[in-house]
Amino acid sequence: MASREATLEYLTTTKIGEKGQLTVPKQFREDLGLGTGAPFAVLRLGDGLVLLPEQHRFERLCEQVSSALMGSGLTPEAVLATLPEARKRVFARRYETASTSRRAARSKVTRTSYRADKVAK
Repeated sequence: MASREATLEYLTTTKIGEKGQLTVPKQFREDLGLGTGAPFAVLRLGDGLVLLPEQHRFERLCEQVSSALMGSGLTPEAVLATLPEARKRVFARRYETASTSRRAARSKVTRTSYRADKVAK
């Protein structure tokens, strides 16, 4: 079976089906631990495509984040302690801004309707 350390290796040939789907051979799905519905990133490289299981990208990202945190001296407990305040900021930015925008839009519609009523009378 192919080593995950290899930078480029020919594995097999497959075909595109009627619905544009590719079949990844069973031995490679098993080797990489890919199940039905496994997400892939599709990258274009010149005239070729690279299929990268998202699971591996996520694992690499986790390793990079872990290394950065450990390198900075932060403990898991210290990071977890920041989560409640971070959640509040994200919530405020995402939802309070949206509700403020909706209220402003409703207020503008109400003012416009009121002006139209005054002009019609």
